[in-house]
Amino acid sequence: MADDLRSTGTSHAETQPTTSQQAQFIFDQWDKRARERDVPRLLDLYTNDAVLESPLVPRILDQPGGVVRGTTELERFFTEGGRRRPDELVRWRRDGTYLWDGRILFWEYQRATPDGDQIDIAEVMELANGLIAAHRIYWGWFGTERLITNALQRASAR
Repeated sequence: MADDLRSTGTSHAETQPTTSQQAQFIFDQWDKRARERDVPRLLDLYTNDAVLESPLVPRILDQPGGVVRGTTELERFFTEGGRRRPDELVRWRRDGTYLWDGRILFWEYQRATPDGDQIDIAEVMELANGLIAAHRIYWGWFGTERLITNALQRASAR
């Protein structure tokens, strides 16, 4: 995608409407690129000044707070997250449905799957100019319990 579109995604005064086809593209490609750990192509889906919020940020990057901003921080988060993702409960199974209101794209990875439980998360993305300007990841009870258990085990090992 052109750098001029990636350079700013958070100023609504300068954004072009994102089409339903662009939202479908983000829905399809984000999942595919994240599964494949294709960080450069995953970053192509974000504006240069995109913001991502996740409870994994402090765990993966050993920093306070759950927010990363901009391409450099996103790249660090996705690279390190991909390296640390051997968890057998990250199955990336979803039912193919999403919600799109012209600005917000939402889908979930439900806990219960035909193959057993998986980490349950919801992806919420604000799109601008056909790219992700803001991305929030919310965890369900099963994933949160897993995160807490891992943190407690790590703390007790010190």
